[in-house]
Amino acid sequence: MSTVHLYFAKASTFSQRTRVVLLEKGIEFTSTEIEFPNKPADFLQVSRYGKVPAIKHGDVEIYESAIINEYLEEVFPEPALLPKELGKKAIARIWIDYANTRLVPAFNKFLRGKDASEQEQGRKEFTEALLHIEREGLEKLSGNSLYFLGENLSLVDISFYPWFERLPILEQFRKFDLPAETPRLQTWWKTLRDRDSIKAVANPTEFYIERFAKILGEPIPVGASQN
Repeated sequence: MSTVHLYFAKASTFSQRTRVVLLEKGIEFTSTEIEFPNKPADFLQVSRYGKVPAIKHGDVEIYESAIINEYLEEVFPEPALLPKELGKKAIARIWIDYANTRLVPAFNKFLRGKDASEQEQGRKEFTEALLHIEREGLEKLSGNSLYFLGENLSLVDISFYPWFERLPILEQFRKFDLPAETPRLQTWWKTLRDRDSIKAVANPTEFYIERFAKILGEPIPVGASQN
């Protein structure tokens, strides 16, 4: 089958997930970086929602990162990023859903809430999500292993990854640090960010600070690039 072609955006959390999967599996791919709002016609033919990431693989056209990543897992099964046993695979999917439906909305509410009250509610929900990951995920599920599902990286780790890279935004604009009650989570993040695939798709802290200062209408901190 032909080479995978990826449509992505540098700042997209969901694109980062799929880029990591491609790199971890050593899949040959070409790519097009999408610049919004100037979306090329060929991209819109593949991504019916006009969102990134999207892939074209022969006659197969897919969008939505969780769906893309499971497709890549099935078509390119090695190295495995999901358990083979169906019960464990279901548990992995529950945690991927938790990232999408609990952690991500809480992060966004905390950072981009329309007023102080909404932001404070976001802080509460985000902190609760982190503590849940620590206790129910990394302590109970992972045991003494490095990653969520054991000694090997999985789609669960990859699904959570991009929002931890963006924690400096919360530190800068919301005065937030990871809770002291999350030692396993902090160790997990230190381990994860040292992987070659993560380093390959990571953006520098200054990229996020400058970007979100503009989005939030905050002054750009001294020392940040203003290009």
